[in-house]
Amino acid sequence: MKINAFLHVMLAGCLTATVSAVAAEASDKRSAVADSIVQPKIFINTGFENASPMNWEIDSAGRVIGSMVYDHERFSKNRAVNHFHFRIEAPVGTDVTVILENFDNIWNNRHASDLSDRSRYVVSFDNKKWESRSVKALPGRRMQFSLKMEAPHAYIASVEPYRISDLDKMLAKIGRSKLAGITTIGKTAEGRPLEIIRIGNENAPKRLFLRARAHAFEAGGNWTVEGLVEKLLSNDEDSKRYLKRYCVYILPMANKDGVARGKTRFNANGYDLNRKWDKPADSLVAPENYALEQWLHKMVKAKKRPDLALDIHNDAGGNLHVSRPDGDISDYLAHMEKLDKLLRQYTWFTEGSTKPSFRNPGTLGEGIIERFGVYAAVYELNYEWIAGLKKAPLASDWLSLGNKLPEVFYHYFE
Repeated sequence: MKINAFLHVMLAGCLTATVSAVAAEASDKRSAVADSIVQPKIFINTGFENASPMNWEIDSAGRVIGSMVYDHERFSKNRAVNHFHFRIEAPVGTDVTVILENFDNIWNNRHASDLSDRSRYVVSFDNKKWESRSVKALPGRRMQFSLKMEAPHAYIASVEPYRISDLDKMLAKIGRSKLAGITTIGKTAEGRPLEIIRIGNENAPKRLFLRARAHAFEAGGNWTVEGLVEKLLSNDEDSKRYLKRYCVYILPMANKDGVARGKTRFNANGYDLNRKWDKPADSLVAPENYALEQWLHKMVKAKKRPDLALDIHNDAGGNLHVSRPDGDISDYLAHMEKLDKLLRQYTWFTEGSTKPSFRNPGTLGEGIIERFGVYAAVYELNYEWIAGLKKAPLASDWLSLGNKLPEVFYHYFE
């Protein structure tokens, strides 16, 4: 029995040694495989405010291939991607090449893309100072660009971002001014507050209404509004002169949900906030438009109907979109011609107005004329190129436009 026990112990020891040897060999093989896998030096981060949803991978050549995620409209086949905003994370000195795809949009049920020979991107290595750079167009509605990492992080965007946090900072400044007031008129589809900013005396002879950021990617409208607010609240001799003549009402960010989620065009329910203004808004699908309609009705009832309304957008054209509703519009057209002339005189605006053949039914510009009797237009800011400045736009350019607009409106209301 003692011999059998001894043999049993010896056999168990041999088996344990064999298993350990096999396990060690397997571990060595796994380590060798792990060592053979090259860990990427580049990471794409989309987990921050206003970052755009994007699928990405590093290809065999070490390039970042970013596939943008389309923003879909609820009641059509339309889809849109113009906005991109992400952060490259890589060691300082790393050369990074990025290819972005999925710009094959559908608009009015036709394939379309805003990519052109003037398409750009903006970059910041500190999320404060931004620079505009060119891209290379690739077949299949794609773009490519390369950069060297000057810091561990590089922020990349289609236009210089303006986020909800930026708006909150402006609202805090406005709240401390005796010249202004802020009223919440409703909430977005996801429950974010919608504010109307008032600057000036509500009993002033004239009233102006501005809306910005109906489309989530079009940050130029917010920068322009901030420039205008900055000038009107400066309390200098010019601003005092302006506010004796008119009071300004502003809906600064109509599509907050889209901005928060880094989307391109539609609200959280897939609704275009610059369409279907020829009829009342659905309070469930488009609560942002419904809230603005109710505010407009109250203004009309209180005999404070706006005398002029502008809906500020970004596109690749930069025109003043003049509406063409049915009926006698000769006086309206004369006022739009005056506005065009004043924009050319006092700002860097040179692109001009749309032609008589132009139609854009259902926009705020047309709907607010027909339903509320307010002279209105859609003011598009070219996000690729400012012809009057001969340069690609940055926030400072739109801020300067906003600084000059109060003078335009002063003469418009003469």
